[in-house]
Amino acid sequence: MRTVRVAVCQMRSDDDVERNLVLAERLLNEAADGGAELATLPEYLDFMGPAGRRAEVASPIPGPVTDRLGTVARERSMWVLAGGVLEAGEGGRVHDTSVVFDPGGEVVATYRKVHLYDVELPDQPPIRESDSITAGDEIVTCRVGEVRLGLSICYDVRFPELYRGLMTQGAQVLCVPAQFQYTTGRDHWHTLLRARAIENQCFVVAPGQWGPFGDPAEGRRSYGHSLVLDPWGRTLVEAPEEGDDASFADLDLDAQRALRRSFPVLQHRRLGVTC
Repeated sequence: MRTVRVAVCQMRSDDDVERNLVLAERLLNEAADGGAELATLPEYLDFMGPAGRRAEVASPIPGPVTDRLGTVARERSMWVLAGGVLEAGEGGRVHDTSVVFDPGGEVVATYRKVHLYDVELPDQPPIRESDSITAGDEIVTCRVGEVRLGLSICYDVRFPELYRGLMTQGAQVLCVPAQFQYTTGRDHWHTLLRARAIENQCFVVAPGQWGPFGDPAEGRRSYGHSLVLDPWGRTLVEAPEEGDDASFADLDLDAQRALRRSFPVLQHRRLGVTC
């Protein structure tokens, strides 16, 4: 049986980039100590402060943030997914970017978040990522050892067509690093992730942020509950609602191949048929 051990590193970032990177490095080392071949970090791992400061703290890729994370990947000989860092863009704008490092510490893939979170939730000020973030315009998969990852970020999970595209490019593991709002997370997080796992017969790896952030008067909170799901939609591991934590799951690649052979739903699609 061939398995791949993954770690989902749950954290609570704030507006102190140095503090956040020290925490991310600690969690990556915990993941390596636990035998992870692939360690994953959440969205906004480097900065969870005011949107107006995003351009100020953003850095290029490669740059100081990715150099530090790549160093851990190299020193621990481990694949690393930095779920979402602020990448400096043009005109004072930024990208929300996932970065994959190989065990030599080199950047082997980047994905810029395609779907931006512009919403008005009850009893909270509006959130408009598009005011400071420029959306990406391509889907990205990459080979990580024996498996192919499909990259996405947080709000992307509500758009199943993106994941169909990742699956048709050969994705076996769908990565959904997130900073999911508590208001929506308590009702939608598990359901949406399970749907993406089941309909694409893929593993889903979803490291998240947890706890309060921003102005306390606004009552904003991240949901936590970082998850790894199997292609049947079953939970392999779930982090608690609160706490910085490295949680581990073993992905059974042979079982995934057997499922796709015995239940070939992906071969039964009839594209172009309209109702």
